[in-house]
Amino acid sequence: MQILSVASEIYPLIKTGGLADVAGALPEALAGHDIAVRTLVPGYPSLLSRLGKAKAVRCYDALFGAPAAVLAAKVGGLDLLVLDAPDFFAREGGPYGDLGGRDWGDNWKRFAALSRVGADIAAEGVKGWQPDLVHAHDWQGAMTAAYMRFGPAHAVPKVVTIHNLAFQGRFGADIFAHLGLPPEAWGVDGVEYYGGTGFLKAGLVSADAITTVSPTYADEIRSPIHGMGLDGLIDGRADRLHGILNGVDTAIWDPAADPLLARRYSARALSGRSANRRALEARFGLDRDDAPLFIIVSRLTWQKGMDMVMDAVDHLVGLGGKLAVLGSGDHPLEGAFLAAADRHRGRVGAQIGYDEPLSHLMQAGGDAILIPSRFEPCGLTQLYGLRYGCVPVVARVGGLADTVIDANEAAVAAGAATGVVFAPSDPLALHGAIARTVRLHASKPDWQAMQRAGMRADFSWTHSAARYAELFRALVQEAA
Repeated sequence: MQILSVASEIYPLIKTGGLADVAGALPEALAGHDIAVRTLVPGYPSLLSRLGKAKAVRCYDALFGAPAAVLAAKVGGLDLLVLDAPDFFAREGGPYGDLGGRDWGDNWKRFAALSRVGADIAAEGVKGWQPDLVHAHDWQGAMTAAYMRFGPAHAVPKVVTIHNLAFQGRFGADIFAHLGLPPEAWGVDGVEYYGGTGFLKAGLVSADAITTVSPTYADEIRSPIHGMGLDGLIDGRADRLHGILNGVDTAIWDPAADPLLARRYSARALSGRSANRRALEARFGLDRDDAPLFIIVSRLTWQKGMDMVMDAVDHLVGLGGKLAVLGSGDHPLEGAFLAAADRHRGRVGAQIGYDEPLSHLMQAGGDAILIPSRFEPCGLTQLYGLRYGCVPVVARVGGLADTVIDANEAAVAAGAATGVVFAPSDPLALHGAIARTVRLHASKPDWQAMQRAGMRADFSWTHSAARYAELFRALVQEAA
C-alpha cells in the first residue's frame, strides 16, 4: 500500500513539537506492515539544505500566484516530496513565524498551497507513483482533505490526524475567494467556520477517518470542555473517530545506546544515571546533592500549566527539591522562570530555547519530569521520561492519563506504579503531587521500582503502527 503523508514538519529535518516526531517515525513503523509512506513537506531553507540529490517531479508556473516545484528525495530513511516554493517558504525564522516569534501574515496561503499540492498528487500521482490513501496532519495539512473532497481525488481515502485541537487554522471569510475551491465548499458542511474560514474544520468534515494521538483525548474532544468549538462536529462523527496513542522512536530514545548522555545505563544498572545527574547539575548551576531533581522540557504556555509551576516553585524548593527548566513560549513565563533561577540560585536553573541533546541529558539525569498540562492530546516527554527512568508527574488528562500509572498505595505494593498522577489540573493538586513525589523519592526501593516499571513499559510504535495499518487497509477496502 502507498500512502501520501502531508505534514508541516518532520523529525529530524524540521521540528517544533510532537507532530514532527510522529511524521518522522510513523513511516518506518508502517514499513513493517508492507505500507510505504512518502511525506509531502514544505521546502524550508534548513530542510532544502539537507536534501542532497533531488529531482523535480511536478512543477507549477503559478501556485497561488508563485512558481513552485515538487522535489523527490530521500534523507535517511525518509521518502520525501518537498514543496520548493521560495515565495512561501524561503524565509528566516520558524515554520510558522519570523525570528521574533511573530506569525507570518500569509500562513493561510502557505499551507493552502501545501494542501493543494497534496490533493493534486492524490489525483494525478507523480512520475508513475500514485497514493492509495492520504494522511494529513493538523490544520496545516487538513485542507488537503477538503481539496480532495471538492476535486478529482474525492474517491481517494483521506485521514486527518489531530495533534492539538487548540491550533485550528482560522482565518477570515475573505480568503475563501482565493482558495480555488468551488462555491459549494463554502458552508457549514465545508470550510465555513463561525463566519470565517476554518482549515482544520474543513479537513475534519471532509475526512473519511479522524484520528487523535491518544484514546482519552479522542473522548475528551467530543465534549465542550476540550472540544474548542469543534466538539459538535467531532461528536457527530464519532463513528469515524479513532484514538491511537503516539509511540516513541526507540532507536533515538534508548538510554543504553544514547550517544548524547554523559553515561549510558539500563533498568538493570540504574547507577549509571548518577553521571548524567552530575552533568545536568553542572549544566544548570545546581547544587551537587541527592535532593529530588525535577525537570521540565516543555513549551512555556498556559496549556502546559507552566503558570501553575511558577506558583509552585517556592513550594518545591521549600520541600528540598531542585528544578531544571528547558523551554520557550510566552515571554512573561520565560522571564518568570529566569527570575526564579536568580531567586533560588543552586536550586532552580532555566535555559530558554530548545536544545535536543540537552533534553536527552535532562531525561537521563532528572529524577522526575513535571507535566501539569491543562490538556494534552498525547504528550511525548512523559514517554521519554518513562523510557529513561525519569518519573513522570502528570495531570490526569489526555495521553498523560493513558500512559502513566499512578503511585497509589496498591500500585506501589504491586510494583506497577510508573509515576504520580494528579487531578484536577490546578495549583492545589500540583502542590500535593510535588509533595507526594518528594515523599516517594525518599524511599529508594519504591522509587527505583517505579523507575524500572516505567523503563519496562512498551511505548514503541509497534502497537500504534498496527492500528494505523488496520485503519488504512479498512479505508482502502471500503473505497474499492
